[in-house]
Amino acid sequence: MDRVRDRIGDKRVLRLVKAFLKAGVLSEDGVERDTVTGTPQGGILSPLLANVALSALDEHFVGVWEKAMSPSWRREARRRKGLANYRLVRYADDWVLMVAGDRADAERLRSEAATVLSTMGLRLSEEKTRITHIDEGFDFLGVRIQRHQRWGSKQRFVYTYPTRAALASVKAKVKTIASRRSTYQSLAVLIHRLNPVLRGWVNYHRHGASSKTFAYLGAYTWRRVWLWLRTKHRKVNTKDLRRRHLNGWWPEQEGAVLFNPATVAITRYRYRSDIATPWVQTIEAALDSGLR
Repeated sequence: MDRVRDRIGDKRVLRLVKAFLKAGVLSEDGVERDTVTGTPQGGILSPLLANVALSALDEHFVGVWEKAMSPSWRREARRRKGLANYRLVRYADDWVLMVAGDRADAERLRSEAATVLSTMGLRLSEEKTRITHIDEGFDFLGVRIQRHQRWGSKQRFVYTYPTRAALASVKAKVKTIASRRSTYQSLAVLIHRLNPVLRGWVNYHRHGASSKTFAYLGAYTWRRVWLWLRTKHRKVNTKDLRRRHLNGWWPEQEGAVLFNPATVAITRYRYRSDIATPWVQTIEAALDSGLR
């Protein structure tokens, strides 16, 4: 709450946040229990307060980065001295601390992160926190990040591609939408329900090495839709079913065409750290227009 007060001065908002924290929890047995500490999992306030609390981690490691490891000549000097370089990447409550060093450096930084979090009343989860080498890889925000040897070359590169859990999640959504219970609707409605799911997932993963995964997802979706059609039209033979609902073996009806993930091109990009934040310029422009 102290960190919230540093950012928010409206006492009505602060009272509302405090009321959420003390509201209690309605358990599965129907009994309301007081909240002694923390926020209930799944509560609408949990993501906000987690972000506020974990900003302490950002301040610590970003401060060290800017002071000791930026620009690049400082990192080169640290390497010559045998010191590790490291940087934090965080999104909400998921974060990765990347270390250019040995395992002892990584273990020391894990203890350092635990110390920073302890000041906010937080502790690292032993089950979810682990140290891994880039050759072994790790999962972050639904993406598998791992270094492999390029096919037909001795060079090794870091590749990013969808995790198995992310693929299983979108497959489960496709299966649910195209289930036997939904055969009461038309094929056009089914396509309109499937396309946003497929487009959203593919656009998220299109910047990694995902072409084979996209091809697999397209084949899986086609098969689920085909089984859905066979279930809906049990008395229609394959030839007539294809003639009525498939255009060149691809589902289509009333202008609605099933989105094919395999047709999406992979567009790689590199993060550019020199991109300035737009918020400062926006605030300055607003103040300038207000003065005028």
